[in-house]
Amino acid sequence: MKIDAIFLRELNLPLVKPFQTSFGVTKDRRVVLAEVHSEGLVGWGECTAGEHPHFSEESVDSCWQVIVDELGPTLAACEPENGGEVPRLLGLVRGNRMAKATLENAIWDLEAQRVGISLSELLGGTRERIPCGVSIGIQSSIAETLEVVGREVAAGYQRIKLKCKPGWDVEVFERVRHRFPEITLSCDANSAYRLKDADHLATFDQFDLLMVEQPLWADDFYFHSMLQKRLDTAICLDESIRNRRDALAAIEMESCRIINIKLGRVGGFSEAIAVHNAAYERGIPVWCGGMLESGIGRSHNIALSSLPNFTLPGDVSASKRYWTEDIIEPEVTVTSAGEIEISQEPGRGYAVKTDLVERLTVRKEEIRARITVA
Repeated sequence: MKIDAIFLRELNLPLVKPFQTSFGVTKDRRVVLAEVHSEGLVGWGECTAGEHPHFSEESVDSCWQVIVDELGPTLAACEPENGGEVPRLLGLVRGNRMAKATLENAIWDLEAQRVGISLSELLGGTRERIPCGVSIGIQSSIAETLEVVGREVAAGYQRIKLKCKPGWDVEVFERVRHRFPEITLSCDANSAYRLKDADHLATFDQFDLLMVEQPLWADDFYFHSMLQKRLDTAICLDESIRNRRDALAAIEMESCRIINIKLGRVGGFSEAIAVHNAAYERGIPVWCGGMLESGIGRSHNIALSSLPNFTLPGDVSASKRYWTEDIIEPEVTVTSAGEIEISQEPGRGYAVKTDLVERLTVRKEEIRARITVA
């Protein structure tokens, strides 16, 4: 496909409510979007990097720089046949997986539109609907946590995930489990603990958690393997899994029993599918994690979650949980059964509200191919 133009935008989107993790509090999202034009079609990608390099080494500003200066001009000079070619085309740049995913995912969207099928079908999805869970940030009190959990359970969500950190864990789990004894409950530490906390983490077993997500270092397999031997509860790895090789290493070392796949973290759809397949072949279930995406990134997550090994409810929830008005239509909604219907429309299946995107844009850059002078 011929790349006619690439536009990079930054939008400022205020969250409905601040979201707190062990990293800190997010009140507004600086959302970077890639708009790739090709032969009358437009593919959209979203950068999932945070405002600061806390979750990973990347941030909104680092991704903007590397897309404008390196990845964008490289892609603009190419004519990729499909999204699966993009990792090779951008391979000269090391790392920067979230920046690469921003462009690669837009090409997959374009490819699905070009062949007239849904992005889900193009990826190899097999589901007509996906099960949904919610991620609940650290609240100001346990009473407020119970109120939020009750509201999400009433909305039908099939799994409740509580963000946790030292000092905000056992008492919270105990109160939530006592109030809601039948729900599927998990927790996410975002690397807030150390191996010296193993005895404390072992007490989490009493709460019948689906999983403990990324309790130790963000780049670790070995110590997670040691910890998993101490726990009855499954460890799920998130930040540690950057690619298929990491997934294979973690599985071989028995560092986890579940894997969270995030599109930006692994560099785009191509590597996400490779991680999915590696886990599937070895009997390790996966689920799709969220990064406070707008509707564009959320629609990518929905399509990814339709693959057969996404057997656990992911963090793909309704638009209204995060945004007063999302930038897509229809907005993402969740049924009373806690499911999202997979769109069968060509591409992502959700139209972009281009007028709203234009109003919310705070900076914009057109990216062109570099001209090499002999």
